[in-house]
Amino acid sequence: MAPGQGGWGSHYRGFVLLSILIGTRWEAWAGQILYSVSEEIAKGSFVGNITKDLGLQPQELTERRVRIITKGKTQLFSLNPRSGSLVTAGRVNREELCAQSPRCLVSFNILIEDKMNLFPIEVEIMDVNDNAPRFLTEEINVKIMENAAPGMRFPLSEATDPDVGKNSLQRYQLSPNHHFSLVVQSGDDGTKYPELVLEKALDREEEGLHHLVLTAYDGGDPLRSGTASILVTVVDVNDHTPVFSLPLYQATVPENVPVGTRLLTLNAIDLDEGIYGEVTYSFRKITPELLQIFHLNSLTGELSTLKGLDYEESSFYELEVQAQDGAGSLNKAKVLITVLDVNDNAPEVTVTSVSSPVPEDTPPGTVIALFYLQDKDSGKNGEVTCSLPENLPFKLERSIDNYYRLVTARNLDREKMSVYNITLKATDGGIPPLSTETRMSIHVSDTNDNPPTFSDSSYSIYIPENNPRGASIFSVTAQDPDSDKNAQVTYALAEDTIQGVPVSSYVSINSDTGVLYALGSFDYEQFRDLQLQVTARDSGDPPLSSNVSLKLFVLDKNDNAPEILYPTLPTDGSTGVELAPRSAEPGYLVTKVVAVDKDSGPNAWLSYRLLKASEPGLFSVGLHTGEVRTARALLDRDALKQNLVVAVQDHGQPPLSATVTLTVAVANSIPDVLADLGSIRTPSEPNDSDITLYLVVAVATVSCVFLVFVTVLLALRLWRWHKSHRLQASSGGGLEDVPASHFVGLDGVQAFLQTYSHEVSLTADSRKSHIIFPQPNYVDTLISQDSCEKSDSLLTSIDFQECKGEAPSSQQAPPNTDWRFSQAQRPGTSGSQNGDETGTWPNNQFDTEMLQAMILASASEAADGSSTLGGGAGTMGLSARYGPQFTLQHVPDYRQNVYIPGSNATLTNAAGKRDGKAPAGGNGNKKKSGKKEKK
Repeated sequence: MAPGQGGWGSHYRGFVLLSILIGTRWEAWAGQILYSVSEEIAKGSFVGNITKDLGLQPQELTERRVRIITKGKTQLFSLNPRSGSLVTAGRVNREELCAQSPRCLVSFNILIEDKMNLFPIEVEIMDVNDNAPRFLTEEINVKIMENAAPGMRFPLSEATDPDVGKNSLQRYQLSPNHHFSLVVQSGDDGTKYPELVLEKALDREEEGLHHLVLTAYDGGDPLRSGTASILVTVVDVNDHTPVFSLPLYQATVPENVPVGTRLLTLNAIDLDEGIYGEVTYSFRKITPELLQIFHLNSLTGELSTLKGLDYEESSFYELEVQAQDGAGSLNKAKVLITVLDVNDNAPEVTVTSVSSPVPEDTPPGTVIALFYLQDKDSGKNGEVTCSLPENLPFKLERSIDNYYRLVTARNLDREKMSVYNITLKATDGGIPPLSTETRMSIHVSDTNDNPPTFSDSSYSIYIPENNPRGASIFSVTAQDPDSDKNAQVTYALAEDTIQGVPVSSYVSINSDTGVLYALGSFDYEQFRDLQLQVTARDSGDPPLSSNVSLKLFVLDKNDNAPEILYPTLPTDGSTGVELAPRSAEPGYLVTKVVAVDKDSGPNAWLSYRLLKASEPGLFSVGLHTGEVRTARALLDRDALKQNLVVAVQDHGQPPLSATVTLTVAVANSIPDVLADLGSIRTPSEPNDSDITLYLVVAVATVSCVFLVFVTVLLALRLWRWHKSHRLQASSGGGLEDVPASHFVGLDGVQAFLQTYSHEVSLTADSRKSHIIFPQPNYVDTLISQDSCEKSDSLLTSIDFQECKGEAPSSQQAPPNTDWRFSQAQRPGTSGSQNGDETGTWPNNQFDTEMLQAMILASASEAADGSSTLGGGAGTMGLSARYGPQFTLQHVPDYRQNVYIPGSNATLTNAAGKRDGKAPAGGNGNKKKSGKKEKK
């Protein structure tokens, strides 16, 4: 395209391309592209290189959706997408398009749809000589009076040629004859009218009819012509010709007149009488199309309509009529019919192009649609205005001709409105005005301009501990107002660590549904809360995301039983001992059970109660403190050893509990405790239960065998004691000659005669059941020499010097009175016992010696590691309560202070002297040793 250059003048016009084959051309004038093409060329013929003139490439015709927009119903031209040229789309007939117009221009527009750009195009249709001149009738009748003078002229019907220029009618020719010649007259509009001229007088009697031929020629190449025959009839004399009342008849009618309406009446007068005075009317010059619109009454001269008039088709009609009398004389006149426009056509809206859908991020001013307005009426009736409803983000802009563009007035938001149903209203200026409404739908396509959003800024999750693995614990949902992929939300956990472990090890999330799953069982005691961050990301390009924080609180469940911190059960199976003086008053604090619970809240509220006691009512336990106190004053009849089972229970649902067994030694002083150390044994396991039937039978059998064995052993012991008693009686006062090992006092026998007992612990599960046979508890006594030499599988001998035959010390040491404990070393709770500081030592020499013997035996056993108090070697079982500082180093070695009546020997630990160290005694766990120690 070569747009007009203002510097060269607005009237610059140049032809750039000339087609030799078909004679096409184009010119640029004020930015308009002009081509020319001959009519009647074949379909698909080249018109012009439109892509070159528009500055495009051929392939861009398709890419940029270039197309032709025509105003008419018939599309004469099309675009060749391969060559990028403008070609004919069908038959092009200039006469149908422009009739007799000197210049025939066909206008249309080229639309580049991607940019909504319009380019006006004009194609001039060049005429070719494709039509021959034609007469209205093939035969022309002319009547001439026989007395007509030579030189008289008679008008003939002219021929028509729809071509223009040199291809139109150029000349007439009359066939040779002796009476007539032809004269051609030219009208103001250039129309040629043939006239027959009488050259020689006629004689009806000689020749009444004359046959002539009239030929019409155009100037085309090749030359075309048309003929009509003229029949001249010679009639008698007629003195007058018809005369019209007006040389020019005019009528103005609206286009909406009904069919058959009389438009005007012709009037011609002939002064002759008779047949010569009868006038008839007819069309002299008219086209076949007009013959279908108008009707002329030949007798009355009334001109009426045969069909409705249409101003849009033709606003003016020119007719030529003639009046002829009976003799053949005629006269002619013109009739002009002017059609007035009536607002009978509503505006038409033709949507040329629509861009739908429209991205919501389209900037204001973007062309959305292009449409064309037209009204077939004229004047104000054809003035069209267009309007849009208010409150729409669009506006109208005028383009070339009657084209309008619909452009965006502000930013669009698909989330607020996804479809706009726009009604275009076109209204003309007629009275009354007519309007047309055209509806179009503009869809707004989504762009990823909204990130996913959560309903809350944060969430709190509460989950009980010990949850099953893989359980669903929560669900988060993010909403994205976008559509399609822009609204597809995926979920993910933000990378984080808890106690050095990734969050993903604890919780996982379903990326599609947002459901959170626990990967493991949570433990309230391990951690109580968990901070998470969930990211919701859409699938747009680029993707948008948002985060939400989640705080997971682990709720405590009662899954931990109370744990007893004090007293602790020794690892070697022995039992710690708590001391309670016999002089203790009611409410005396014996000890305190200390327990904790790893749970929290009510699950960790602990209560203490006395579950089992050797003597009910003697001790009480604080419900909330766990303090073990005496409930009444201690009596002499109360046993030295008191076993208490204290239960600690929490307040969970269901409640859990733990038990601890306490052994309380009731004594006023340490010697009293040492006198009965053998009576304290390890308590049975609290959890042993559930024995099966075959274990019960086994226990019963073993018990029977054991009772028989004890009976035999007791009888043997009694026999030996009786024998020793007789020896003492027979010896009289010679006890000083008897070895100390042969001396047995009455208290020793009483100490030996203890009750053998056994306890059975059973469990519901036979595989866990076991039976415990504690050793019989008795006070160790001095045994005879004979006993030392015997071996008993159930007895363990104590190696004294006498048994080994070693000589005792030559000098007896005096009694050591420094055996008492200080207040800080005294057993009890924080040294709170109110015992006698001085201690009590027997005044009777025999009793003193017996007590010293028993203390020696007990101390020897403790020193050998066989103490039943379970505190370890040299601690007498008290370090478990009072700590490692309380050992037997605080207790004097009473063996050097014990002597045997009648002998000057002092008992010592021969093994200790021989080895230089205390002998490693037997195992303090009586349940496993299965031995009975003889002291």
